Amino acid sequence: MKPAVATIVPLIAVVAALAAPSAFAGPTCTTAPRDQWLPEKTMQERITKAGYTIDKFKVSGSCYEIYGKDKAGRKVEIYYDPTNGRVIKERDDD
Repeated sequence: MKPAVATIVPLIAVVAALAAPSAFAGPTCTTAPRDQWLPEKTMQERITKAGYTIDKFKVSGSCYEIYGKDKAGRKVEIYYDPTNGRVIKERDDD
């Protein structure tokens, strides 16, 4: 039995190491090519008109992502579908 344990433990460690990065990855927002995305400036204007203050705006994988504040001044992190501006994932950091 000990040889089986010696094989299984390293195998579990490898599987865990490969799975770990996906735990930190953001959501998948779209599969559309970038030429079908809204321009970043247009998206930033929409977000601002919705009452958010943008501290940081970036492309994160297949999403537009912001770090900022909502109308009440709470810190937020929001992922948007860059093709239509729909909120995919939102988290307040307060």
